[in-house]
Amino acid sequence: MERSTDFLTDLDVVVGPRGHRRWPDALKAKIVAETFVEGATVRDVAARYDLRPNHLSEWRRQAREGKLVLPALPEAEPAFAPMVIEGLTDRTVAAEDATLEIVCCDVVIRLDGATPATRIAEIVRALTGAHGA
Repeated sequence: MERSTDFLTDLDVVVGPRGHRRWPDALKAKIVAETFVEGATVRDVAARYDLRPNHLSEWRRQAREGKLVLPALPEAEPAFAPMVIEGLTDRTVAAEDATLEIVCCDVVIRLDGATPATRIAEIVRALTGAHGA
């Protein structure tokens, strides 16, 4: 079976004195994202990276809970959700006073108006990937 461990040295996987590997979050997220590609299985992706499937499943749980932000997959089609604007008034609200609320299933995230668009996109991507939306 072909394994992908040769390239791991340049991605800062830290190998401890007992041989335990510590994976950076960016690499964990990349590996987890691969499990969401159509036709991929946790078992096959884990084997490619010389991981135990239950270890990879734990990372998937972290992604579902928003503790691990997944990258966008190049093959993924953009998904659009309806935007609901409530409570419009005649007064103008400064961006720093505004609040953005992201609702996905039973998860509600409130952000202030100063949150960068890239961070908002990362959060939405993590939520939609975790809930299969």
